Parts: sequence; C-alpha cells; structure tokens
Amino acid sequence: MTLGAAGAEEATGTARPAGTDETAGTTGTGEGAGAGGTAMYVANADGGPLPPDWARRPADAIRAAAPRTGAVAVALRHGDRRAVVTYGSTSHHGGIPVTADTRFEIGSLTKCFTALLLAEQVARGEVAYGDPLDRFLPPEALPRPRGGPITLLHLATHTSGLPRLPPGFLGGAAADWFSNPYAHLSTADLLRALARTRPHARPGERVRYSNFGVGLLGHLLTRAAPGGGPGYGDLLAARVLGPLGLSRTSCGPDLPQATGYWHGRARPPWLIPGLAGAGALRSSARDLLRFLDVVLDAAPDAAPDVPSSAAPSAPLPVPDTLRTALVDVVRPRLALRDGGKRLALVWNIRVRPDGDVYHHSGGTRGFSSFAGFSPRHRTALVALTNVSPAAGQTFIQGAYHALLSLPRPV
Repeated sequence: MTLGAAGAEEATGTARPAGTDETAGTTGTGEGAGAGGTAMYVANADGGPLPPDWARRPADAIRAAAPRTGAVAVALRHGDRRAVVTYGSTSHHGGIPVTADTRFEIGSLTKCFTALLLAEQVARGEVAYGDPLDRFLPPEALPRPRGGPITLLHLATHTSGLPRLPPGFLGGAAADWFSNPYAHLSTADLLRALARTRPHARPGERVRYSNFGVGLLGHLLTRAAPGGGPGYGDLLAARVLGPLGLSRTSCGPDLPQATGYWHGRARPPWLIPGLAGAGALRSSARDLLRFLDVVLDAAPDAAPDVPSSAAPSAPLPVPDTLRTALVDVVRPRLALRDGGKRLALVWNIRVRPDGDVYHHSGGTRGFSSFAGFSPRHRTALVALTNVSPAAGQTFIQGAYHALLSLPRPV
C-alpha cells in the first residue's frame, strides 16, 4: 500500500528504549525569508537563471531518479543557505510551471505533523504519552487485549501491536484500489474495525509500521481537544500550521494542487477521512522546508551556534507549548536491536558516526514525498513529485542519498 510503503525505510523489529546498551518559483534572486532573515533562493531549473551549484547538483540527481515525472520540487537547507529548485509543470496536459508554492499530496509525511500535534497537546496538559486508549474510547470500541493497554506513545512509535491497516479494509477498498482506496473509510468505520482487532504483539514489544495506529492517534487527539473536538485538519491548523505560517498546507483539496499520476494515468485528489492523521495533508516545498527549519533547530544535536529562535519568521510568535513540542518530537524514544536505527515520535533516525539523520517518506496513489534533516550538519532536504511510488522507482532513495551528500557547512 502507499502512504509511505514503497521506497520508505520503515522500522520493523524489536523495540527497546533509546540509550540502552543494546542499541519553485519564477526568479533566481532571493525570495522569501529564511532563518535569521536570510534569503531563500528560488528557481525553476527548466528556465530562467540557474540555481547555485550547491543546490542544483543534489536537486538534479533527485530529478534524474524519476525521469518520467512531470513535476518535481526540491527544497534544501545547507547551514544558513536555503533554496527551492523546481522542474516541470503541474499536469501532463495543460499544467502551469511548478513553483515553490505548488501543492503536492505528501502521504505519510502527514504522520510527522500528527506527532508534533501529539507533543503540543502533551505540552498543554491535554493528554499524556502514557494515556491508554480507554481514556478516549468506550470499552466496546477497544481492541481485544493482548498484554497491557495500548498508549498514545505506542501509536506514535509503531509499537501498538495494531496491524498496518484496519481489519476488513482491503476487501472494502478493492473497487477503488487504484484510485482512492481510503475515500469511503469513515471515523465510524475506523472504530468498528478497532473493536474487531486482535493486536499481533503486546504493546511496546515490537516495532511494526501502522497506518491504522497513527490514523487512530490523529482521531484520539481531536477527541482530547477542548470544545467537543474539532476535526483533525482544523485542530492541526490551529495548533501547528497556523502558528508556523504554513499557509499552503492543509488536509483537503481545498486549494489548487498538482495532478497526481499512477503509471501515466491521472489520479483523483486523495481522500482519507477516517485516517486523516496518517496521510491526508497536502503541502508545498516552501512550507515543508519551513517546517524542517523549526524542527531541525529544536533538535537535541543541532549545532550550538544556531539557536532555535533563528527559525523562519512566522506571522505570529510561536506559542510556548509548540516550542516545547518541537524539542520533544525529535527526542529518540526507541532503538532497534541492530543499533543503527532509532525512532523519535514517528520520525525514523539513522544513527551515523558523523551525526544522526532524521527522515520520513510518503506516497499516495499519485504522489511521492521525502523529508529529512541532519541536526549536527544543519542540513535539510524536501523532495516532492507527482508520481506514485512504484517498484523500480528510486526517487525516495535518491532524495535520502542527496541529503547525505550535502556537506557539513563550514
């Protein structure tokens, strides 16, 4: 299934606490504010002034990894320098040039926003990481017990024991499998499926990637919010997207977006109402780079000469609860037994001698996406395209390797 399945490095294995012994634009001039007021270079590589070499080379490598795509946007940070490089048009027929603000479906990158929303609500005192499901749901909606209770932290670290997808989902989605398989899955369907679920492992025992689990987490966070619980998209906008100034990021196809393609065929806009927290967002290269800026600068391994207050300017001051959440969301929570991988809240962490790399990827029926950053190197990269993940496509892997290729700023 998409939503990060194809091409993603998805953690699967035995969990243990981290730290234990077993471990697009149209111009080539500065456009938009970056950290500390620095300029962001925005260029369309198909015409106009060429982007600088430090940004063009990795962006070209990513574009080459998906030669049949029509639209590609790559956003990069290298120390205090930022750039967005775009390619192609928003549709194979009659589209407009891709810019830094073109919206793409980002699939499972949505989970990274859900993780930040969780940390923000913990900072407010609305929820706790150790809250069990029965705090939010009646007994008849709970899964069949296996070991101890499932908590919010289990959902955010893929250690809940829940399967990848809700029981019975595949049969009901067969008719729309190649277009919009989640479109008819409602929140009521989600809760009915949860009540039928038999977890495959005791909570906290094993890491197993679960769209079901993170989608459920998004729903529970809306239940915990005051005032009867707004929808996931409204809550995320109020608590995260608005304060960070992410004006091109939202859950629904309410604003224009690129057309997605699967094997050369145009796909309808992605709908996932019952699991919104797992994969409903659309965003732009500019917004996602701004998001990585604030997350990177809050990370525990960030370079000490770049304070978190140097994040890109937002229309309003970032609330204290969100600042606390930005630090908490990237704290390592689990280490896999091979010693080379860890998990924060949703974020995958690749342990490297020269500094850990945080990353996640996503996919829908018509789009592929990647986001990653290295706090120690002060580098970050976003890659978006309007083609679904597929066997043999190396777009996501190419983006990951392009991130690693960015040298540490001097």
